[in-house]
Amino acid sequence: MNIQPFLAELRSFVTGTFAEVDTWFDQPADLRAYPPADGGWTTDEVLTHIGLTNHYLLILIEKGAAKALANAQGLDLATELARYQFPREKLAAIGVLHAFDWVRPGHMEPRAHPQPLPAVRQQLRAQLAQTLACLDRLPHGEGLLYGTTMTVHDLGKLNVYEYVYFLAQHARRHLTQMQDNAAEFAAGVA
Repeated sequence: MNIQPFLAELRSFVTGTFAEVDTWFDQPADLRAYPPADGGWTTDEVLTHIGLTNHYLLILIEKGAAKALANAQGLDLATELARYQFPREKLAAIGVLHAFDWVRPGHMEPRAHPQPLPAVRQQLRAQLAQTLACLDRLPHGEGLLYGTTMTVHDLGKLNVYEYVYFLAQHARRHLTQMQDNAAEFAAGVA
């Protein structure tokens, strides 16, 4: 596998996803505070949840990156690159709202951790920078050299790059949720 096009695509996907999420901070306050009829989260709560989840995923990504770099000393990166196939289909469901059942841990519940919206926005921007810096430390495919188990949707072991993709797909999932909230809000206001 030629890792450079893959890493460019991954970087673009992450950056584009974070940019889309960021636009929701500029939506009207009444839309962001709208509680959907199904009892789900408001847009402000969704944004908080994305930041909370990113926080915990980035802990794993950072640890995985450090271990992958350490493994680069003893493992054959060329062999790993030659046999690697990115599991795009396996990870695609993460970005689809309601694609599978998952009960998130309580520490990722936004209602338990309310934050001022400007702080959440700043947190997400800092998380984007942290994610891109992590990718910068793994420029030659080193992220393939360490895996961490992901229990969500029975994904199993994911390498560092796959964890970064998961992080972005998780945000994509919630972009759909915020779009659904906005459509319901617009229908109720009209």
